[in-house]
Amino acid sequence: MAGARGRRGGEVVFNTSLTGYQEVFTDPSYAGQIVCLTYPHIGNVGANLDDEESARPYIEGLVVRDFSPMASNWRASETANRYLERYGIPVIWDIDTRALVRHLRMAGALRGVVATDGTTAEKLIAEARALPSMAGRELASRVTCAKQYHWGRASIALAASYATQSAGAAGTGPLWRAAAANAQAQRAQAKYKVAAYDFGIKQNILRLLVDHGCDVTVVPAATASEDVLAMKPDGVFLSNGPGDPEPATYAIENIRKLMGRVPIFGICLGHQLCGLALGGKTFKLKFGHHGSNHPVKNLLSEKVEITAQNHGFCVDPDSLASSEVEMTHVNLNDHTNEGMRHRTLPMFSVQYHPEASPGPHDARYLFAQFTEMMKEQKS
Repeated sequence: MAGARGRRGGEVVFNTSLTGYQEVFTDPSYAGQIVCLTYPHIGNVGANLDDEESARPYIEGLVVRDFSPMASNWRASETANRYLERYGIPVIWDIDTRALVRHLRMAGALRGVVATDGTTAEKLIAEARALPSMAGRELASRVTCAKQYHWGRASIALAASYATQSAGAAGTGPLWRAAAANAQAQRAQAKYKVAAYDFGIKQNILRLLVDHGCDVTVVPAATASEDVLAMKPDGVFLSNGPGDPEPATYAIENIRKLMGRVPIFGICLGHQLCGLALGGKTFKLKFGHHGSNHPVKNLLSEKVEITAQNHGFCVDPDSLASSEVEMTHVNLNDHTNEGMRHRTLPMFSVQYHPEASPGPHDARYLFAQFTEMMKEQKS
């Protein structure tokens, strides 16, 4: 055992990423889930503030093959074990994760409990069976921000923090000064006012929006469309998030009211909500897509992108009118829908995470596509 002493329950899923475990821990899309990491050795680079994708870990528990008790990386501020213990996340290790993944692929994502407090197996089985299914669970309201806030940190600011550490003191090294100047210039060049709905938003999304010249205001998941329009945004971003999209009726209704009024870009849960707002349907995948090595074909460019993904639900393309909605991306593993755009309205979305973190950068062009759409609407 490692992490916190206790027990936590949730839907058991597996993630195939080779790196970036702290980003996985802190992705709010994992709320309500126990994560099994397929890479065998976890924890060796420790934990630090810069690799967090939100204010805290959202996984319910962690299952790994080997868990390092110490950190060996110059950026580490504490061990991964201490980090998870501090946030009450239990960890079990020395597990045959290959066998567990094969079982989940055959049976589908299952409810489970991770326990490090000595509770008997019979009691844990009963607790696991009593857990609610992920289907039908609305979790975006559980992870969203309490009130709106402004985000102005660009990706280069992250590099500045690294340079600060290597310089030994804040603001004393030439790398820090150059990075800080670039970050300030990036913020000064903000051209587009964006309202970003927080259904469980990752910080790297916000950094990349700033990178692309956006002045970003993050709003809670249930913010009324009228309040967003009163901000006079150039565009609206719909974030990733956990749970089943269908019960999030408040979000679906708000999106319908925003359609045609302002450019919309959605990812992950935001993509699924777009599909529902357009009159489509969603369905639960057998074991979901979780990892940073998923091949997706861009049907518009005929190019293949390697993408980062974290979702358990999918939009049914057959439920949408082809006269109104065009499918733009498809998953090459199981041929499920990975992207779409409206044929006449300024609205598009993708199922995967173009901001990655962790993962490849093949799909970052989508942020430029969003700013180009806002530019066209302003002209």
